[in-house]
Amino acid sequence: MAEKSMTGLSESEAKEFHGIFMSSMTAYFGLVVVAHLLAWMYRPWL
Repeated sequence: MAEKSMTGLSESEAKEFHGIFMSSMTAYFGLVVVAHLLAWMYRPWL
C-alpha cells in the first residue's frame, strides 16, 4: 500500500492534484488578463 502523507494523499495523487491545480490557475489568470485588457480598451485608466 502507498504511504500517505499528512494530507492523506499518496505521492501520485498529490502530483495529479498539483497538475490540475496549476492548469486551472493558469486558465484563471489568463481570463483575468483578458478581462483587464478588455476593460482597459473600453475605458483606459492610465
